[in-house]
Amino acid sequence: MGLNIVMLGPPGAGKGTQSARFARERGLPKISTGDILRDGVKEQWPVALAAKAKMDRGELVDDDTMVAIVRERLSRPDAKPGFVLDGFPRTVAQARALDQLVEERGSGPLVVVDIVVPEQELVRRLAERRICSGCGTNAEPGEAAAAACKRCGGEMVTRVDDDRNVVMERLKVYQRTTRPLVEYYRERPTFRVVNGAQPPDRVAHELDTVIDDAAAVGGAVA
Repeated sequence: MGLNIVMLGPPGAGKGTQSARFARERGLPKISTGDILRDGVKEQWPVALAAKAKMDRGELVDDDTMVAIVRERLSRPDAKPGFVLDGFPRTVAQARALDQLVEERGSGPLVVVDIVVPEQELVRRLAERRICSGCGTNAEPGEAAAAACKRCGGEMVTRVDDDRNVVMERLKVYQRTTRPLVEYYRERPTFRVVNGAQPPDRVAHELDTVIDDAAAVGGAVA
């Protein structure tokens, strides 16, 4: 049975880091919509090029386009054993479409994990966060601010959108847009909440535990 994971969490919750770790250790592809779009544009996928054209015009990418992009990515051989989704779904409409995709795949239940961190801690983390000016890789939690990027050796700098006022607005937008999504999933036997305010290793251990438990419950229900 496949292991299909959706990671939810606000900016600064460590969702990207934990998603990448879990995917690597379980031999699954970690799939984010940003990565899909970049790869799709390089490979000249028509749907990715259409999405890029919309973003270049300052328009939002609609649900149907995002679903088509994810559908294409999940159809690849490396996603057959399962996947870890980071950044999708973002709306209830996308969540419904993902349910349909998972049902069509017939490869096990969808496990949804919400990484929860208090707002004050999120603001602190985001203020300290660094990103590579060359390749865009985020620094690992706790890394020295002056450390060079481990991927390309580039300079690690503060993200423009990590200014405190911008951070507060981003968190408000996240809560407003994501609350309906969390409510959509909350009553499922495969929905879990993880305390993201713990040290990264503790968060990782809790994620492993709750995901394995939810997958077992989902398999039994199915």
